[in-house]
Amino acid sequence: MSENVVEVRDLRKTYRGGVEALRGVAFEIRRGETFALLGPNGAGKSTVIEILEGYRDRTSGEVRVLGVDPHRGGLDWKARLGIVLQNTGEAPTASVRELLAHFASFYPRPRDVDEVIAAVGLTEKAKVSVRKLSGGQRRRVDVALGIVGRPELLFLDEPTTGFDPEVRRQFWDLIRTLQAEGTSILLTTHYLDEAAELSERAAIIVAGAVASTGPIDELGGPDARVPLVRWREDGVVQERRTDDPGALVAALHARLGEPDRLEVVRPSLEDVYLSFLGADERRTAAAGGPA
Repeated sequence: MSENVVEVRDLRKTYRGGVEALRGVAFEIRRGETFALLGPNGAGKSTVIEILEGYRDRTSGEVRVLGVDPHRGGLDWKARLGIVLQNTGEAPTASVRELLAHFASFYPRPRDVDEVIAAVGLTEKAKVSVRKLSGGQRRRVDVALGIVGRPELLFLDEPTTGFDPEVRRQFWDLIRTLQAEGTSILLTTHYLDEAAELSERAAIIVAGAVASTGPIDELGGPDARVPLVRWREDGVVQERRTDDPGALVAALHARLGEPDRLEVVRPSLEDVYLSFLGADERRTAAAGGPA
Protein backbone atom coordinates (compact mmCIF):
# COMPACT_ATOMS: atom_id res chain seq x y z
CA MET A 1 0.00 0.00 0.00
CA SER A 2 1.21 3.51 -0.79
CA GLU A 3 2.64 5.51 2.09
CA ASN A 4 0.51 8.48 0.99
CA VAL A 5 -3.29 8.55 0.88
CA VAL A 6 -3.33 11.96 -0.81
CA GLU A 7 -0.82 13.33 -3.31
CA VAL A 8 -1.24 16.79 -4.84
CA ARG A 9 1.23 18.23 -7.35
CA ASP A 10 1.02 21.66 -9.02
CA LEU A 11 -2.75 21.84 -8.56
CA ARG A 12 -4.32 24.75 -10.42
CA LYS A 13 -7.88 25.98 -10.80
CA THR A 14 -8.80 28.92 -12.99
CA TYR A 15 -12.36 30.17 -13.33
CA ARG A 16 -14.01 32.07 -16.12
CA GLY A 17 -12.48 35.49 -16.53
CA GLY A 18 -9.01 34.24 -15.61
CA VAL A 19 -9.56 34.20 -11.84
CA GLU A 20 -6.93 31.90 -10.32
CA ALA A 21 -8.36 30.13 -7.27
CA LEU A 22 -5.40 27.75 -6.95
CA ARG A 23 -1.88 28.52 -8.10
CA GLY A 24 0.35 25.44 -8.00
CA VAL A 25 -0.75 23.86 -4.70
CA ALA A 26 1.30 20.83 -3.62
CA PHE A 27 1.23 18.61 -0.53
CA GLU A 28 0.77 14.99 0.52
CA ILE A 29 -1.00 13.23 3.38
CA ARG A 30 0.56 10.10 4.82
CA ARG A 31 -1.44 7.03 5.69
CA GLY A 32 -2.81 7.31 9.22
CA GLU A 33 -1.92 11.01 9.49
CA THR A 34 -4.12 13.96 10.45
CA PHE A 35 -3.23 16.87 8.17
CA ALA A 36 -4.63 20.38 8.64
CA LEU A 37 -5.33 22.77 5.79
CA LEU A 38 -5.27 26.32 7.15
CA GLY A 39 -6.02 29.68 5.61
CA PRO A 40 -8.48 32.59 5.60
CA ASN A 41 -11.84 32.53 3.85
CA GLY A 42 -11.35 32.75 0.10
CA ALA A 43 -7.82 31.35 0.21
CA GLY A 44 -8.76 28.24 -1.81
CA LYS A 45 -9.19 25.60 0.92
CA SER A 46 -12.71 24.60 -0.10
CA THR A 47 -11.70 24.38 -3.76
CA VAL A 48 -8.87 22.00 -2.85
CA ILE A 49 -11.23 19.87 -0.75
CA GLU A 50 -13.88 19.69 -3.48
CA ILE A 51 -11.29 18.61 -6.06
CA LEU A 52 -9.95 15.90 -3.74
CA GLU A 53 -13.49 14.65 -3.09
CA GLY A 54 -14.22 14.49 -6.82
CA TYR A 55 -16.89 17.18 -6.78
CA ARG A 56 -14.97 19.79 -8.77
CA ASP A 57 -12.72 19.53 -11.82
CA ARG A 58 -9.20 20.94 -11.77
CA THR A 59 -7.65 23.04 -14.51
CA SER A 60 -4.31 21.25 -14.31
CA GLY A 61 -2.00 19.37 -11.98
CA GLU A 62 -1.82 15.85 -10.58
CA VAL A 63 -4.09 14.56 -7.80
CA ARG A 64 -4.30 11.07 -6.30
CA VAL A 65 -6.63 10.15 -3.43
CA LEU A 66 -6.32 6.58 -2.12
CA GLY A 67 -4.38 5.85 -5.29
CA VAL A 68 -7.16 7.09 -7.60
CA ASP A 69 -7.64 10.25 -9.66
CA PRO A 70 -10.77 11.76 -8.00
CA HIS A 71 -12.09 12.73 -11.42
CA ARG A 72 -12.37 9.01 -12.22
CA GLY A 73 -13.34 7.70 -8.79
CA GLY A 74 -16.27 5.27 -8.79
CA LEU A 75 -18.65 4.10 -6.09
CA ASP A 76 -16.17 1.65 -4.58
CA TRP A 77 -13.66 4.51 -4.19
CA LYS A 78 -16.27 6.88 -2.72
CA ALA A 79 -17.26 4.24 -0.15
CA ARG A 80 -13.73 4.50 1.28
CA LEU A 81 -14.18 8.23 2.00
CA GLY A 82 -15.94 10.01 4.84
CA ILE A 83 -17.01 13.60 4.24
CA VAL A 84 -18.17 16.24 6.70
CA LEU A 85 -19.09 19.28 4.63
CA GLN A 86 -18.92 22.85 5.89
CA ASN A 87 -22.53 23.42 4.87
CA THR A 88 -25.33 20.88 4.54
CA GLY A 89 -28.76 20.97 2.93
CA GLU A 90 -32.19 21.00 4.48
CA ALA A 91 -32.54 18.79 7.54
CA PRO A 92 -34.57 15.59 6.98
CA THR A 93 -37.65 14.57 8.97
CA ALA A 94 -36.08 11.20 9.90
CA SER A 95 -34.84 10.70 13.44
CA VAL A 96 -31.13 10.82 14.21
CA ARG A 97 -30.97 7.03 14.56
CA GLU A 98 -33.05 6.38 11.40
CA LEU A 99 -30.81 8.65 9.36
CA LEU A 100 -27.58 7.08 10.67
CA ALA A 101 -28.91 3.55 10.14
CA HIS A 102 -29.89 4.43 6.58
CA PHE A 103 -26.43 5.79 5.76
CA ALA A 104 -24.71 2.88 7.52
CA SER A 105 -26.47 0.46 5.16
CA PHE A 106 -24.49 1.92 2.23
CA TYR A 107 -21.13 0.72 3.58
CA PRO A 108 -19.57 -2.74 3.81
CA ARG A 109 -18.15 -2.30 7.36
CA PRO A 110 -20.15 0.43 9.11
CA ARG A 111 -19.69 1.40 12.73
CA ASP A 112 -22.33 0.54 15.27
CA VAL A 113 -24.97 3.25 14.90
CA ASP A 114 -25.63 3.68 18.62
CA GLU A 115 -21.90 3.95 19.34
CA VAL A 116 -21.58 6.70 16.74
CA ILE A 117 -24.56 8.56 18.17
CA ALA A 118 -23.02 8.36 21.64
CA ALA A 119 -19.64 9.49 20.31
CA VAL A 120 -21.10 12.75 18.99
CA GLY A 121 -23.12 13.35 22.16
CA LEU A 122 -26.62 12.77 20.77
CA THR A 123 -27.82 9.70 22.68
CA GLU A 124 -30.67 11.64 24.27
CA LYS A 125 -31.70 12.92 20.82
CA ALA A 126 -31.48 9.57 18.99
CA LYS A 127 -35.26 9.35 18.43
CA VAL A 128 -35.74 13.05 17.67
CA SER A 129 -36.30 14.31 14.12
CA VAL A 130 -33.13 15.90 12.74
CA ARG A 131 -35.26 18.85 11.63
CA LYS A 132 -36.08 19.63 15.28
CA LEU A 133 -32.44 19.76 16.41
CA SER A 134 -30.50 22.95 17.08
CA GLY A 135 -27.84 24.09 14.63
CA GLY A 136 -25.03 22.73 16.80
CA GLN A 137 -26.81 19.38 17.19
CA ARG A 138 -27.31 19.12 13.43
CA ARG A 139 -23.59 19.73 13.04
CA ARG A 140 -22.96 16.73 15.26
CA VAL A 141 -25.23 14.67 13.00
CA ASP A 142 -23.06 15.77 10.04
CA VAL A 143 -19.99 14.44 11.83
CA ALA A 144 -21.77 11.18 12.66
CA LEU A 145 -22.69 10.69 9.00
CA GLY A 146 -19.07 11.24 8.03
CA ILE A 147 -17.69 8.54 10.31
CA VAL A 148 -20.43 5.89 10.35
CA GLY A 149 -19.01 4.18 7.25
CA ARG A 150 -15.60 3.63 8.89
CA PRO A 151 -13.73 5.56 6.15
CA GLU A 152 -10.06 5.14 5.29
CA LEU A 153 -9.83 8.88 4.64
CA LEU A 154 -12.01 11.39 6.45
CA PHE A 155 -12.54 14.96 5.22
CA LEU A 156 -13.46 17.31 8.08
CA ASP A 157 -14.35 20.77 6.77
CA GLU A 158 -14.82 23.09 9.78
CA PRO A 159 -16.26 20.17 11.80
CA THR A 160 -16.73 21.88 15.18
CA THR A 161 -18.57 24.98 13.99
CA GLY A 162 -21.47 25.47 16.39
CA PHE A 163 -20.04 23.20 19.09
CA ASP A 164 -19.87 24.50 22.64
CA PRO A 165 -16.44 24.11 24.37
CA GLU A 166 -17.36 20.91 26.21
CA VAL A 167 -18.71 19.13 23.12
CA ARG A 168 -15.75 20.39 21.11
CA ARG A 169 -13.39 18.65 23.55
CA GLN A 170 -15.50 15.50 23.32
CA PHE A 171 -15.18 15.68 19.54
CA TRP A 172 -11.41 15.88 19.89
CA ASP A 173 -11.52 12.67 21.91
CA LEU A 174 -13.49 11.05 19.09
CA ILE A 175 -10.88 12.15 16.55
CA ARG A 176 -8.14 10.67 18.72
CA THR A 177 -10.02 7.37 18.69
CA LEU A 178 -10.18 7.47 14.90
CA GLN A 179 -6.47 8.30 14.76
CA ALA A 180 -5.67 5.33 16.98
CA GLU A 181 -7.60 3.11 14.54
CA GLY A 182 -5.42 4.36 11.67
CA THR A 183 -7.93 6.67 9.96
CA SER A 184 -6.30 9.29 7.75
CA ILE A 185 -7.85 12.74 8.22
CA LEU A 186 -7.80 16.00 6.28
CA LEU A 187 -8.95 18.79 8.59
CA THR A 188 -9.80 22.37 7.75
CA THR A 189 -10.46 24.64 10.70
CA HIS A 190 -10.33 28.26 11.78
CA TYR A 191 -9.56 27.13 15.33
CA LEU A 192 -5.77 27.07 15.42
CA ASP A 193 -5.74 25.39 18.82
CA GLU A 194 -7.75 22.58 17.20
CA ALA A 195 -5.20 22.21 14.42
CA ALA A 196 -2.34 22.20 16.92
CA GLU A 197 -4.13 19.68 19.14
CA LEU A 198 -5.13 17.18 16.45
CA SER A 199 -2.70 17.48 13.52
CA GLU A 200 0.80 16.22 12.94
CA ARG A 201 1.38 18.44 9.91
CA ALA A 202 -0.33 21.32 8.15
CA ALA A 203 -0.27 23.55 5.10
CA ILE A 204 -1.12 27.24 5.20
CA ILE A 205 -2.83 28.41 2.00
CA VAL A 206 -2.88 32.11 1.21
CA ALA A 207 -4.30 33.53 -2.03
CA GLY A 208 -4.45 30.12 -3.71
CA ALA A 209 -0.87 29.08 -2.97
CA VAL A 210 0.84 27.16 -0.18
CA ALA A 211 2.72 29.65 1.98
CA SER A 212 4.18 27.00 4.28
CA THR A 213 3.86 23.27 4.91
CA GLY A 214 5.35 20.91 7.45
CA PRO A 215 5.04 19.72 11.05
CA ILE A 216 2.82 21.98 13.16
CA ASP A 217 5.68 23.16 15.36
CA GLU A 218 7.93 23.89 12.34
CA LEU A 219 5.55 25.88 10.10
CA GLY A 220 7.13 29.02 8.73
CA GLY A 221 10.66 27.73 9.25
CA PRO A 222 13.04 28.46 12.11
CA ASP A 223 12.97 32.24 11.63
CA ALA A 224 9.23 32.30 12.36
CA ARG A 225 9.86 30.69 15.77
CA VAL A 226 12.53 33.11 16.99
CA PRO A 227 11.42 34.53 20.37
CA LEU A 228 10.57 38.22 20.63
CA VAL A 229 11.76 40.31 23.59
CA ARG A 230 9.66 43.41 24.20
CA TRP A 231 10.17 46.21 26.75
CA ARG A 232 9.52 49.92 27.24
CA GLU A 233 12.47 52.30 27.37
CA ASP A 234 12.20 56.10 27.68
CA GLY A 235 8.47 55.78 27.03
CA VAL A 236 9.00 53.93 23.74
CA VAL A 237 8.21 50.22 23.16
CA GLN A 238 11.28 48.34 21.98
CA GLU A 239 11.27 44.89 20.33
CA ARG A 240 14.04 42.53 19.34
CA ARG A 241 14.03 38.97 18.02
CA THR A 242 16.78 36.73 19.34
CA ASP A 243 17.64 33.05 19.60
CA ASP A 244 18.96 33.73 23.11
CA PRO A 245 16.31 35.79 24.92
CA GLY A 246 17.87 34.98 28.30
CA ALA A 247 21.12 36.74 27.36
CA LEU A 248 19.24 39.79 26.06
CA VAL A 249 17.12 40.01 29.22
CA ALA A 250 20.26 39.77 31.36
CA ALA A 251 21.88 42.58 29.34
CA LEU A 252 18.76 44.74 29.76
CA HIS A 253 18.78 44.16 33.52
CA ALA A 254 22.46 45.12 33.66
CA ARG A 255 21.80 48.35 31.74
CA LEU A 256 18.35 49.39 32.96
CA GLY A 257 17.85 47.60 36.25
CA GLU A 258 14.28 46.28 36.03
CA PRO A 259 13.11 46.94 32.42
CA ASP A 260 9.65 48.44 32.17
CA ARG A 261 6.96 46.05 30.86
CA LEU A 262 9.47 43.36 29.94
CA GLU A 263 8.07 40.28 28.26
CA VAL A 264 9.42 37.38 26.22
CA VAL A 265 7.02 36.15 23.53
CA ARG A 266 7.55 32.75 21.95
CA PRO A 267 5.59 32.67 18.65
CA SER A 268 2.62 30.30 18.63
CA LEU A 269 0.95 28.66 15.64
CA GLU A 270 -1.46 31.60 15.62
CA ASP A 271 1.42 34.09 15.46
CA VAL A 272 2.98 32.23 12.51
CA TYR A 273 -0.38 31.97 10.75
CA LEU A 274 -1.11 35.68 11.17
CA SER A 275 2.35 36.60 9.92
CA PHE A 276 1.60 34.94 6.56
CA LEU A 277 -1.76 36.70 6.31
CA GLY A 278 -0.13 40.03 7.14
CA ALA A 279 2.55 39.50 4.51
CA ASP A 280 -0.12 38.77 1.89
CA GLU A 281 -2.06 41.91 2.82
CA ARG A 282 1.11 43.97 2.48
CA ARG A 283 1.82 42.49 -0.97
CA THR A 284 -1.77 43.18 -2.08
CA ALA A 285 -1.60 46.78 -0.87
CA ALA A 286 1.76 47.31 -2.60
CA ALA A 287 0.25 46.00 -5.85
CA GLY A 288 -2.61 48.49 -5.58
CA GLY A 289 -5.30 45.88 -4.78
CA PRO A 290 -7.72 45.77 -1.89
CA ALA A 291 -6.07 45.63 1.51
